Amino acid sequence: MSGLRVIPTWRHGQERLYVCLTDGRNIAWYDREAGRVNVLRDDRTDDVLEALGPFLTGQVTVGPPPVPTPAELARLALHPDDDLAPNRPGEALLVALERDPGPAHRLRPDPRRRALAAEQTVGEALDRLDGSGWHTLHSVPLPGGDRIHHLTIGPGGLFAVHTLYARKQRVVVADPTVTLGRRDPYPLLRRIRADADRASYALTAEVRPVLALVDPADVRIAAPPREVRVLRDTEIAGLARTGGVLKPADVEGLHAMARDRGTWGFSGDV
Repeated sequence: MSGLRVIPTWRHGQERLYVCLTDGRNIAWYDREAGRVNVLRDDRTDDVLEALGPFLTGQVTVGPPPVPTPAELARLALHPDDDLAPNRPGEALLVALERDPGPAHRLRPDPRRRALAAEQTVGEALDRLDGSGWHTLHSVPLPGGDRIHHLTIGPGGLFAVHTLYARKQRVVVADPTVTLGRRDPYPLLRRIRADADRASYALTAEVRPVLALVDPADVRIAAPPREVRVLRDTEIAGLARTGGVLKPADVEGLHAMARDRGTWGFSGDV
């Protein structure tokens, strides 16, 4: 008997089986999805494989852990307070509502809650692209109090996604204005393009603007918008069908840069 124990854990939604000594120290782990056994002590490789025997499926690669990529090293060095990756869809609105929920009884619904529902709908759709090689950051802060609702990075490039709550309303897009229902036209596309330009400057990479309309009754494009892609929330998954722009290493590197609050002009004490 080798005296080794196998302990299953979950990290970022993926299962790993750790092989531990009797004192609790890890000497190996099995990444089932990657089909790899990472061994920290060469002299215990046979014991590790014996302990993992009942759990191994298919062909596996055995060896020392791979050398971390520059993107992985940057992530490991990032202070938790400066990491934007844990942000939830609508993070800024969630925080604002926690700090100031407003009166308990209102004649009209709080517009912040409608905006939050829109960001959550689009954000959850973008998060589902993660398995296709995409990464999305939510509520990316910009100097001056502005923010990018969602920044998604993947094989098809980088997109700054602005969400608009349009439930059961007609939307008319006539560059640079957007008209929602009976409201007055508003030059929203200028802001969306400006946010994408600021992201392009910060990341030194092209970021394309997207307007995501949540549950509109009808959408009419009166004048095709320059550069801005207009999507319904049900069409978000179509972004995953675009590709050929970024390699996986480029995606990881840009994601590592974008998740760092310092990239956007904020110091660690903000």
